[in-house]
Amino acid sequence: MLDVLSPVSGQSTMVSEVPDPVFATGLVGPGVAINPGPGRQSAVAPITGRLVRLLPHAFLVHGDTGPGVLVHLGIDTVQMQGDGFSLLLAEHDPVEAGADVVTWDPQYVASTGRSPICAVIVLDCDAAVFIGDLGSLVHSGDRLFSVDC
Repeated sequence: MLDVLSPVSGQSTMVSEVPDPVFATGLVGPGVAINPGPGRQSAVAPITGRLVRLLPHAFLVHGDTGPGVLVHLGIDTVQMQGDGFSLLLAEHDPVEAGADVVTWDPQYVASTGRSPICAVIVLDCDAAVFIGDLGSLVHSGDRLFSVDC
């Protein structure tokens, strides 16, 4: 069983609520979404591992054992070309669960006409079993869900 921490603070919801069919239909993998709270905040590593991919709007942490976890900050935020995001670590850095990875401002993302919803997706896991409470308020670094792949 792998515990996945919430990368941001906000209201947890089903990944099907993400306004992007790639995430909403589970094409990338199973997961959970978070409607982030207001104000600038840090996005933290959801698991301990290595940052195998790091972009201003998204990052992928792959654990030493088990699946990787993708964090995507907002929808269509790749088009922002890093505006409003600050990287705190570098690609390939080792990272502990709960460590700050990126700072961003969900309100700024929303002001550009994009959704600030955050997708937290488990990769390389065809049959995930989630244990967690959707619809609850979560804080960055809280356990968001556990998954058994």
